[in-house]
Amino acid sequence: MPNSRRLTPAERDFFALLTETVYANPFGSDPARLSRLLGRDLPSDAISQADHYSELMPAIDQRFAVLRERGLERLDHFAGEDQELMRLVFLFVGYQRHLGLFDQLIEQQSGAPDLRWLPELLASLRDQGFEPAEVRRWVALYYQLRRAYFFIERAMVGRSAPMQRLRRALWNSVFTSDLRGYTLLLWERMQDFSTLLLGETGTGKGSAAAAIGRSGAIPLTADERGFSHGLDQTFIATNLSELSESLIESELFGHRKGAFTGAVDHHDGLFARCDAWGTLFLDEIGDVSLPVQTKLLRVLQERTFAPVGSHQTKRFAGRVVAATNRPLSELTAGQGFRRDFFYRLSGNIIEMPSLRERLADCPDELSELAGALLGRMLGESAASLHARIMEALDELPTDYPWPGNVRELEQALRRIILNGRYVPDALPDETGGFAHPDPWLTAAKAGSLDAAALLAGYCSRLYDQLGTFEAVAAVTRLDRRTVKKHVEGAATPDASRLDVIEQSARRSLSSK
Repeated sequence: MPNSRRLTPAERDFFALLTETVYANPFGSDPARLSRLLGRDLPSDAISQADHYSELMPAIDQRFAVLRERGLERLDHFAGEDQELMRLVFLFVGYQRHLGLFDQLIEQQSGAPDLRWLPELLASLRDQGFEPAEVRRWVALYYQLRRAYFFIERAMVGRSAPMQRLRRALWNSVFTSDLRGYTLLLWERMQDFSTLLLGETGTGKGSAAAAIGRSGAIPLTADERGFSHGLDQTFIATNLSELSESLIESELFGHRKGAFTGAVDHHDGLFARCDAWGTLFLDEIGDVSLPVQTKLLRVLQERTFAPVGSHQTKRFAGRVVAATNRPLSELTAGQGFRRDFFYRLSGNIIEMPSLRERLADCPDELSELAGALLGRMLGESAASLHARIMEALDELPTDYPWPGNVRELEQALRRIILNGRYVPDALPDETGGFAHPDPWLTAAKAGSLDAAALLAGYCSRLYDQLGTFEAVAAVTRLDRRTVKKHVEGAATPDASRLDVIEQSARRSLSSK
């Protein structure tokens, strides 16, 4: 075989190190390879090593110029292992040169996307010797890679170790831990890999689910002028705890006309609306009843379901991501949650870190997160408020646990913008009293609540502490459904009961 068709040992070493680096998880914690390529150490707090890949291009271009002088410009100019190595190198270079165009496509929220550059990208890969069908797949993968990086990097704010681990886990949920293996075997085949997100209320499970759901594979259209699905078509979300027991099956599986009173027409459920390129997010999966769990288990095992009132089965081709604030120990204990359903749902488990865990590792993350939340609320003008916001947050105890997590922080920012300060409901103000007296607690101390109001308020406060209906049921020795009824009743009390509580609270306070 002519030597002109082979890489030199130095070239082979460089390109091998390059592919090992850039095909790894970009949110990984091993910067040694990239540091060797760059000839310097990376910053210790870097969120992603991919931010430095553009710095590799001058060295790559120099080596490409040398190869061109030897007539090595296409895949078929190389042989054996060198050809497979250069396939990966050519693909990385094509991706890196078009990042800005893919970013514009992702950020474009409305209107017809400008894809005049797409034919040129397809042609450039074909000119390098890639087969037409392979080119279509790789360009679709470019789009997927950039979407995954875009949504994971932007949605998951923070430099703490827990957040670094979360970003790595989300990337692996999309591409597995072996990107090269994914491209060969699993592209378009991730539907059977369900993901279960665990974490306290307010930790961002919805944002994590959206990052996964908007990062799935989307193929090119038949005419190669665009992509077959828009971003708004790839992610479908529902909160199961907001659906009544009588409607949850209809919402998930659909129903036929006349299936029940009020079913005046056919209705496609969420499973029918989620196709092979989509992800269905089932939030609060820990609250669904055992009969619904059984039907969901069938969908996950057999990939089939039947609308309410119909014996005709339909196929579910999408992917499922679910979330719950119930701890892992409760889910595996078999108390109100089928173990076989859990094991089928948990092909991958990702635990969301609490805000107190993040701040314990990196206290500066509070400032970074506050800045990001302000930016989402107010846009560019938020920067001028950041210093005042942080001054107000500094008034909190240094060990404040943030029980509401990021959701509480977001509301704290709103209160500071409106009132100039944030006093959590559970913390005393300067007078020694509570900034926001709890009417239910005041009325309970005064002995002026009836049994229903007393039990509803007690169950609601236990739920705020423990996080699940099952845990409250264990403490109160009530049935789970009874607990849920009391908690939901406390959240939306009828006017007469609320009036009694408030009047009792006022009388108690005025007597002090």
